[in-house]
Amino acid sequence: MEFQWWQILLLTLYAGFAFYDGNNTTFGFVKPSMAGFMAGLILGDIKTGLFVGGTLNLLVLGVGNFGGASIPDYMTGALLGTAFAIQSGEPELGVTLAIPIGLLMIQLDILARFSNTFFQHRAETYVSEGKFDKAAKMNILGLIPQSLSRMLPVFVALIFGSTFVQLVVDNIPMWLMSGLKTAGGILPALGVAILLRYLPVSKNIPYLILGFVLAAYLKVPVLGVALVGVALAILVFQNDKEDQPKAAESPVMNAGGMGDE
Repeated sequence: MEFQWWQILLLTLYAGFAFYDGNNTTFGFVKPSMAGFMAGLILGDIKTGLFVGGTLNLLVLGVGNFGGASIPDYMTGALLGTAFAIQSGEPELGVTLAIPIGLLMIQLDILARFSNTFFQHRAETYVSEGKFDKAAKMNILGLIPQSLSRMLPVFVALIFGSTFVQLVVDNIPMWLMSGLKTAGGILPALGVAILLRYLPVSKNIPYLILGFVLAAYLKVPVLGVALVGVALAILVFQNDKEDQPKAAESPVMNAGGMGDE
């Protein structure tokens, strides 16, 4: 599959917009799952896009770049991983390639933040001079280097990556391909395991066991398991709501420890 010019353009623009969205709004376009979906939609294979993006999304649950920290950019990884997976016909290969891409983007993110200091120093100068409109424009212009840090790698990879990906697919040993598939299968479990470390699992172990039985033994689809989880959450919420009035109606203890007569 050869990428069309409009597909390359849309994916490149999406990379820049998703970065802006991640810093200024809450639409979620910066999430790997959304990036994978959009890449799949643009390239005509939504299923592969959701597979790649959803797998990567498990790796970033609970991870945030607070302060000046740089974290792996799996949004860009999802875009390029989906593109390479669709082009090669190997979804697992796309996931595996997306991980080093996301890690590589850390270095470009640091470079973009470093170059962004020029605009920030100019903004500080304008503020000290009372030129607040120009200072505001500097903050907007500061988005340019960081947006380009996402757009340029996507554009270059999509332009020159087709031959490279095809070369890799044609010459990669079978044992290595099997290893990549195994790694791609392990990643979702690894992401869930990382997430469980931050959740109150000990208090909700019955629900965890129930979800596992539904998915592993009864073969209930993910949507079905999610609906069961919603139903249980509603029941727990309703029970807690009913217990609150009972607690409020209980006799108030006085200073002597006796209830009111």
